[in-house]
Amino acid sequence: MRLMQEEIIGYESEEDREMESSSSCGSIVELGFQEKSMKVVVVGYALTSKKIKSFLQPKFEGLARNKGIFFVAIDQTRPLSDQGPFDIVLHKLSGKEWQQILEDYRVSHPEVTVLDPPSAIQHVYNRQSMLQDVADLDLCDAYGSVGVPKQLVIEKDPSSIPHAVREAGLALPLVAKPLVAKSHELSLAYDEYSLQKLEPPLVLQEFVNHGGVLFKVYIVGDAVKVVRRFSLPDVSKRELSRSVGVFRFPRVSCAAQSADNADLDPCIAELPPRPLLERLARELRRRLGLHLFNLDMIREHGTRDRFYVIDINYFPGNFNIIYLIYNVFTLVTVNVSIVCMAGYGKMPEYEHIFTDFLLNLAKSKYKKRTATALP
Repeated sequence: MRLMQEEIIGYESEEDREMESSSSCGSIVELGFQEKSMKVVVVGYALTSKKIKSFLQPKFEGLARNKGIFFVAIDQTRPLSDQGPFDIVLHKLSGKEWQQILEDYRVSHPEVTVLDPPSAIQHVYNRQSMLQDVADLDLCDAYGSVGVPKQLVIEKDPSSIPHAVREAGLALPLVAKPLVAKSHELSLAYDEYSLQKLEPPLVLQEFVNHGGVLFKVYIVGDAVKVVRRFSLPDVSKRELSRSVGVFRFPRVSCAAQSADNADLDPCIAELPPRPLLERLARELRRRLGLHLFNLDMIREHGTRDRFYVIDINYFPGNFNIIYLIYNVFTLVTVNVSIVCMAGYGKMPEYEHIFTDFLLNLAKSKYKKRTATALP
């Protein structure tokens, strides 16, 4: 099977098809030219400059404007309650002060939808709690099973890691990730002695052979999109017995690795079943309390229906990370794309999916307000 660097397959339900600059976004005062028959949806946004550039692209803004959706930059120097009125607040800023501002705003403006609640976002920023809902779900049906790799949280004292790993029964090699998910640097530890070189706080996760292919599952409300990515290659028992040390993956490039001529086993490249993904997305939306997130998902090599979620990202950013990994067996350094945080701006048809999502969200909120107001 010949596969391009990323092959796109979209999964959507039938009902649904996603601070620094507010150029071409207009302001609330400027919305008056709209036809009276068009219900305007005003989205206040608080995003980093990088997120604005990747997400609020001209094509997206143009389509949104044609559908009656207007994006208005939130001024962080002014009280949030003095701005608007907004139908939706879209945000991805950090800091306890900002989180408290949003929580207070949600209480005082229940008519406004905040995407998403700060407390729910913090839940997936912590890798100790991030995957717990997937584990608790323990999804298994006729289409396959979805779990999480065995993992262990290490908060301090690197010298205690080997003993903790033995006690927990984790098998090498282990992927080490920072406990706070805002950092995407990874390490791969091949032997027990080298575990002491790791720097807590971190999460140790059993490495599951998956044929070197990762499925990035984007979730925007009820819509689900899947992107195939290359990942770390499998580690055989022979390779593991000959390997020692901790291999860290420094970020060296933001260019996507080309794989135009890659030949993949169809069993490896086959996408997860649509019903399985839709059920997983639906359950996680409810459990996490989030509308905008993506999953890093793998299929255990040698199986057809055993899947693992290895990471969850809220409102993913728009970049690709390419790592250099030194192959200790061939003594050759190769490029391996192991963390591909391609954001919604790179998701196929994201303009239509996101605008329809915002319209449906506003419509649903309006119906609820109308029903509540009826005698």
